[in-house]
Amino acid sequence: MENLKSFDELTFLDNFMFQCVLRNQRLCKHLIEKILGISVKELHYQEFEKTINLGLASKGIRLDVYVKDDQGRVYDIEMQCSQVPYNGLAKRTRFYQSMIDMEQLEKGEKYENLNASYIIFICTFDPFGRNLPMYTFTHCCEEENTIKLNDGETRLFLNSKGSENAQDPEIAAFLRYVDGKAAEGEFVRSLDQEVQFVKSLEKVRREYMILSDEIRRRQEEAAAEAMAKGIQQERESNILGMLQEKIPMETISRITKASIAQIREIGKLHGVL
Repeated sequence: MENLKSFDELTFLDNFMFQCVLRNQRLCKHLIEKILGISVKELHYQEFEKTINLGLASKGIRLDVYVKDDQGRVYDIEMQCSQVPYNGLAKRTRFYQSMIDMEQLEKGEKYENLNASYIIFICTFDPFGRNLPMYTFTHCCEEENTIKLNDGETRLFLNSKGSENAQDPEIAAFLRYVDGKAAEGEFVRSLDQEVQFVKSLEKVRREYMILSDEIRRRQEEAAAEAMAKGIQQERESNILGMLQEKIPMETISRITKASIAQIREIGKLHGVL
């Protein structure tokens, strides 16, 4: 079961605090502009931890920071503190992109109406092992890489371990901050001050306590469910073993407290009866 931090222990790297800090439009806008080298006039927040689920049978996603600007461009900013299996992070961004596109395009709309979108993962590790401060991916032709697909899709990964190779001093300072170093420079100090400001808000503290209680409740339910499932699997395994040993079902029922019907069903399921 995951150990949850207390509210006072939270840092910019923690999901809840990361979202709270980037609710500050000035800081979020500046971060986007520095990372992408573009100008953003105004941001419009969609939801706090945006959830996209397009169907009952579909896998949904929860986005950390999901905003649109005055030109309709979409930005999803994620804090990624744990490494995933090979290529898992890339495929995760692929799935996020597809879900965002599906939500953007209303039924009957033309594909040309899809707005430009940027998926930005801020990683506390080097996701591609080349020590670059950031890795930017857009689609281009393999045979002639000067030919761009220009589909408006950009996926970008920041590497907190590559700060020494960042040309922009603010990006370098930001990466060092994400890597656990002291806040340096006006922008990063503003981020750190926002963390402290958020911690001073009693309303936000209560929100985190409610969220923590809900997470613990779900963890306890999941643990109890897993334990019950394990007990049931062990019971079925014992019944199956006894059936294979040709022990009478009445004896198995007396030992395991399972009904004859249940024992028969298990036997049929595994081809013993």
